[in-house]
Amino acid sequence: MQYALINGRIFDGEQILEDRALWVRDGCIEALTSPAHLPAGISTVDLGGQLLAPGFIDTQVNGGGGVLFNDSPDVAGIQAIGRAHRRFGTTGFLPTLISDRREVMTAALGATRAALASVPGVLGIHLEGPFLNLQRKGIHPASMIRSPEDDALALLGSLKSDGVTLVTLAPEQVSPGFIRQLVEAGVVVAAGHTQSSYAQMTDALSLGVRGFTHLFNAMSPLTSREPGVVGAALEDANSWCGIIVDDHHVHAATLRVALRAKAAGKMMLVTDAVQTVGVDGREFELLGQAIVRENGRVCSPEGTLAGSDLDMATAVRNSVNLLGLSLEESLRMASLYPAEFLRLGDRYGRIREGYRASLVLLDEQLQVQQSWIDGLADS
Repeated sequence: MQYALINGRIFDGEQILEDRALWVRDGCIEALTSPAHLPAGISTVDLGGQLLAPGFIDTQVNGGGGVLFNDSPDVAGIQAIGRAHRRFGTTGFLPTLISDRREVMTAALGATRAALASVPGVLGIHLEGPFLNLQRKGIHPASMIRSPEDDALALLGSLKSDGVTLVTLAPEQVSPGFIRQLVEAGVVVAAGHTQSSYAQMTDALSLGVRGFTHLFNAMSPLTSREPGVVGAALEDANSWCGIIVDDHHVHAATLRVALRAKAAGKMMLVTDAVQTVGVDGREFELLGQAIVRENGRVCSPEGTLAGSDLDMATAVRNSVNLLGLSLEESLRMASLYPAEFLRLGDRYGRIREGYRASLVLLDEQLQVQQSWIDGLADS
């Protein structure tokens, strides 16, 4: 299967190019070339002058389309979530399970293994918990938060080469050996829902912690005499920080300061979306707890944030309009940087020969017009 995308502006991951055509063959990018150099007779798709960019990658997707992964830890649930977010340009994602029972974790991992072979866009799984700090649990049920079981390492490393496994944990709640073993097993480890001190966090970074889950939220703050997790995250040049740019989780000014402090290329957009994305309604439920969506904010009746109602296209627009970032950097934060965080930067996040043809087409208002996953257009 081959075709060419023509008559569009193309963001290749670094710059926006004019007068280029994208030749796609068998799910991959064959060439980014002059239209005159395309093979004779190749089928073409006219992009109408709109912007073609690498598809968005969301590392934290709890739900969408009315489905919460914890409630439906099966292939059908993952498929519904992926379908809901694809409308907003997400062509790669990690279905995300918040702290839950062991049997639910096992089911979610099994479903992800099956979905990797059958559901477009699935890159692996994100287990957000249950090895968290109760003081920073957020909406996670206190009854589910616990220490690692004796065989937890075998469970968390069970996907192995099938796909990416991202685990969010509180470093102070596990042994240093546990973090090191997870990393050696190929698991991507992020710190989140943690009360770690700066010293504890820098130790965890030295053991292989690779990122921070929803920076500023559910973690010890940066203060004058104790830099906390936030201070360690912003200081470290080698780790990535996920940020929720929905104008509810973190003030825009705080994010602008953080972006200036953090090493270039290490801030990535995440949604932390729950099942509200892509469906109507105001009242929902999260693991037995009532949650309410109002004016783009999702929280418990007591006011505790419960994930978000955010999609990746809106996160990109907010990065431009609220944070004052360039369009190019906002797009990199939605594609290239999460790909690099997941160690997939050699396949995703750029429009370049040999990369997967996972793409998004945007109009002038940055609204999604079309998407492709591994070369296949969204129908």
